[in-house]
Amino acid sequence: MKKLIETTPKHDGFRMPGEHEPHSEIWMAWPERTDNWRNGAKPAQAVFADVATKISHTTPVTMLASSDQYDNAVSRLPEDIRVLEISTDDSWMRDIGATYVVDDSGERRGVDWEFNAWGGFVDGLYSPWNRDNQVAQKMCETIRDSRYRAPIVLEGGSIHVDGEGTLYTTEECLLHESRNPDMSKEELTEVLCEHLNVEKVIWLPRGLYNDETNGHVDNILHVVKPGEVVLTWCDDKNDPQYEISKEAYDYITSQTDAKGRQIKVHKLPMPGPLFMTEEEAAGIDIADGMEREAGERLAASYANYLITNNQIVLPLLDQRYDNDVIGILEGIYPGYEVNGVPAREILLGGGNIHCITQQVPRV
Repeated sequence: MKKLIETTPKHDGFRMPGEHEPHSEIWMAWPERTDNWRNGAKPAQAVFADVATKISHTTPVTMLASSDQYDNAVSRLPEDIRVLEISTDDSWMRDIGATYVVDDSGERRGVDWEFNAWGGFVDGLYSPWNRDNQVAQKMCETIRDSRYRAPIVLEGGSIHVDGEGTLYTTEECLLHESRNPDMSKEELTEVLCEHLNVEKVIWLPRGLYNDETNGHVDNILHVVKPGEVVLTWCDDKNDPQYEISKEAYDYITSQTDAKGRQIKVHKLPMPGPLFMTEEEAAGIDIADGMEREAGERLAASYANYLITNNQIVLPLLDQRYDNDVIGILEGIYPGYEVNGVPAREILLGGGNIHCITQQVPRV
């Protein structure tokens, strides 16, 4: 096996599968940063364990943990969850893990993007980030899959694909000055097409309001299947999310996908708006980069769920809407198990269930 492949997935006939396609496992990383996770990260660890347990009903889970947290993670997780000692700088596996591509002969390879903590020295959230930047390579080494090293800064949460040639992203994130400032939209489109073997990129203008990732697509939209998506929706015209969601809806419905299909859009109600409380903010260590203050609006979205092997693992965020959203998703995904996890503790850290997971496709 050649560890590092010098060509591109498109050249070699590999494509990124949709999240609705079968998985062999899900990878996560144990939270411990006290400048991001309150009260010594203990509340977040309990929720990460709950998410991992739910996922393990249908899909094996691998949890990464530092040497300091290894025994703690093992003690708090079910025995069927594999825990590996691999250090990270934080716990956003979607953004630091490998993005996997597969071919028609049953081979799987990883795409290893450059990572700069959501903005590097322009507006990144922490420094250093070198351990995060090693995770995709370590993931491929552990699973014994070859990898491609992609030539751009990109986080996994900034892209969604349908597995049939269409990719969704946001201009707000990928064209941000802190990612790849020397590259044009056309040049970035070419890199995405080469490294994920897609034929069409649908560029939403913006992501969720006040999202510190500079508007990751996975916090406003999810791909149900080819030609069908869910979109975070806000009915309050006085809320800044209203214009963002309407703009995205109008743009998506004006497009066709790579196969020429009109795209069906399901609207998911937006929770909240939700805000960080004084008690929650008081439990977080003060540090440069991440803003964690009382009254801060949280980037809450039900679209940030995980699809894995006929199961939906959904963040429960607002009792006014939780049951409605479960009902909507049960209608959209017939035959799927929809499992909700109270996920405010993940939200306080700046993301949600999709952000803390990364799938490895089954081949």
